[in-house]
Amino acid sequence: MHELVITGGRPLRGEVAVLGAKNAILKHFVAALMAPGRHRLDNVPDIVDVRLMGEVIAHIGAKCRFVGSTVEIDVPEDLLPEAPIDLVRRMRASILVLGALLARCGEARVALPGGDDFGSRPIDMHLDGLQALGAEFDLVHGELIARAPGGLRGAEVPLDFPSVGATENLLFAGVMAAGTTVISNAAREPEIQDLAEFLGKMGAVIRGAGTSTIEIEGVGRLSPASHRAVPDRLEAGTYLVAGAITGGDVTVRDCVPEHLRMELRKLGETGCEVTVGKDWIRVQGPPRPRAVDFATLPYPGFHTDMHPQMVALLAVASGTSVITENIYAARFRYVGELNRLGADVSLEGQHVIVRGVDGLSGCPVDACDIRAGAALVLAGLIAEGATTITAAQHIDRGYSGFDQRLRDLGADVVRRSPAPGST
Repeated sequence: MHELVITGGRPLRGEVAVLGAKNAILKHFVAALMAPGRHRLDNVPDIVDVRLMGEVIAHIGAKCRFVGSTVEIDVPEDLLPEAPIDLVRRMRASILVLGALLARCGEARVALPGGDDFGSRPIDMHLDGLQALGAEFDLVHGELIARAPGGLRGAEVPLDFPSVGATENLLFAGVMAAGTTVISNAAREPEIQDLAEFLGKMGAVIRGAGTSTIEIEGVGRLSPASHRAVPDRLEAGTYLVAGAITGGDVTVRDCVPEHLRMELRKLGETGCEVTVGKDWIRVQGPPRPRAVDFATLPYPGFHTDMHPQMVALLAVASGTSVITENIYAARFRYVGELNRLGADVSLEGQHVIVRGVDGLSGCPVDACDIRAGAALVLAGLIAEGATTITAAQHIDRGYSGFDQRLRDLGADVVRRSPAPGST
């Protein structure tokens, strides 16, 4: 358990480089299971979720060796095709081993993931799609027992919604299924394109990744490969908002500006001066931001995981902003904590109404998930006095060295263990 203590009032200035995307690397670990041998992943951040996924694939039989930002994964010929409940509870993305293990082993036992702070995220589309490819499922004592008695066979799979997880599970299954698999209304996220690139290096035949229709020609066997993960657009976006909210001047390097197209547009509308290069973005914050409206949508729309950070910025904007959350209907636990700092944020169904205030004041708040925690840190950067953020380990799930990197930009952030008896 850790907490962060932030003393606000310092404009952030300087440069920060981002590492690989958490939402890509977790899937690369799963992809490695599909080919025996040694894989090498570069640009890997040292974050809690990456270590947890390492535990998941270690249970299945792989061995992970972490050296700096490089991970070597040794995968044996024989795997234990299961992900038990204690691991799935800690790492929800474990459900993605379902498609990979069905393809590699013809069977899988995966605990059914429960709900989380973002409300229900059912896996019906995952299961319906895999069933179209020949998988059969039984639910026994909270565990999915999956088999493909006749082997996986290519099929046309239209998704009701461009679900990232369902698209990934179908990619894993389709690359080793007999024949052709076509996913329509597929997710288009950069992390999907990156996963397809890694699978392609392993010998998969995938066309159309990054579009709404992905076509996969199944192959009989994959080979180990090396891959450098795509930069983390959410980490990049968070540091840019940190510069904006403090009226500072922050440049993020080693990123892909195109992956933040909608988020940069909205930052510009708040009054930020936004400059982009081939692999860098510079944001100069205004004296006070202007209110803007936005809606979260699948890529290339505004990313739901940038919603809380943007609300922190708009909390001190001039005017009223309306945010419509279209992805995770119950991701609003951060609202009460932000209001404790003096924000005026209210909920009306799936809409967040943000009435800008003149300033925030520091107090103890709780980081209930990764992005909520990041948003509270950003708010603390401009709050008067000290803001203490408890349960900061949630932030560590998605950001490597977050407090140190903010200090490098000029923030007053201290990490400490909670006092005995504190909650």
